[in-house]
Amino acid sequence: MIHPMSPTYPTPLRPGDLIAVTAPSSGVPPALHARLDLVIGHLRAQGFRVEEGHCLRDEQRDASAPADARAAELTALLLRDDVAAIIPPWGGELAIELLDRLPWEALKQARPKWLLGYSDTSTWLLAVTLRLGWATAHGPCLMDLAPGQDDALTRAAMALLAAPRGARIEQRQSSHWQSKWTDFALVPGTTYQLTEPTAWRCLNRKASSAPIDDVQFSGRLIGGCLDTLVHTAGTVHGDVRGFIERCRGDGGVESRCERAGEESCASHGEGVVLYLENAELSSTALVRAMHRLRWSGWLQGLAGVLVGRSAAPDSTEATALRYQDALQSPLGDLPCPVLVDVDIGHRPPQFTLVNGALATVRWNERGGGQLVQHLS
Repeated sequence: MIHPMSPTYPTPLRPGDLIAVTAPSSGVPPALHARLDLVIGHLRAQGFRVEEGHCLRDEQRDASAPADARAAELTALLLRDDVAAIIPPWGGELAIELLDRLPWEALKQARPKWLLGYSDTSTWLLAVTLRLGWATAHGPCLMDLAPGQDDALTRAAMALLAAPRGARIEQRQSSHWQSKWTDFALVPGTTYQLTEPTAWRCLNRKASSAPIDDVQFSGRLIGGCLDTLVHTAGTVHGDVRGFIERCRGDGGVESRCERAGEESCASHGEGVVLYLENAELSSTALVRAMHRLRWSGWLQGLAGVLVGRSAAPDSTEATALRYQDALQSPLGDLPCPVLVDVDIGHRPPQFTLVNGALATVRWNERGGGQLVQHLS
């Protein structure tokens, strides 16, 4: 049975399908073309046909091309029936310029296709899920998908796009993560250097809780990069509040909070799991952004929250607000579980999270974290 809030899933990706590569935000300058050629060649080696867009192999004024050109190319690819997936090289800074330029009414008649990426790419992925009802995939960008990148989470990205509707996709917490990037211009074939031990935490567990506590919650996934999505909150492009309200209905939702005696945020229906990651926001900017989300209704009625490892520098000044305290301020009092330092975003490896999919998250200190998505 298809739930009324179930997204429209694109057709599973198969060898022989056409993948379009365009850059709706930042393009790829000549110094990085060797890396781009490598990852495109890797797609072709897996049996896919690849078509490059005109807005790809250049970077001027922090974008691959003027906004009208980027929007026109993305629109054309979204409308084409022969395109099975669109995978940008990476994110950038100016995807927000496309949102008012896309023909949303016309796109409602288009064949859904897989869209994969994170960072600024999540700016338009979120809007596509909220406005068109398509499932979209927040995960590694094309420039991450190099030959030899064999960690389990990155391998799962393309496998997930090939999964049929109704599939159950399980991903587990990584063992280690990467703190520094290698310059693709110097080492085009580099893979992740996973050196730092992964450790998820529950932000709002009660002070007297036992050393090992189980956290579990379920709901439909929605989210992306906080730096860019905060600017869409409260608009038609970022109506997460409406998504939460549509997902909530009669019936129960499984969500257990660490703080005894507090009712889950999502007391009815399937609930929603909001996931966010911070690329560059300072601690104070993060507090401001979270308050914008709260005022826009993004933090109300949730089954749980996932916050990725932060890629922003943390101040060491004695009088400065530290990052962990900045998280505690807007999120610590939520009556639903909040897990932080999760495998999401700019500190790889990362999960591939399907916006709109039903997910169950489990975590404890002994066994780590697990996320199971149901493409239903």
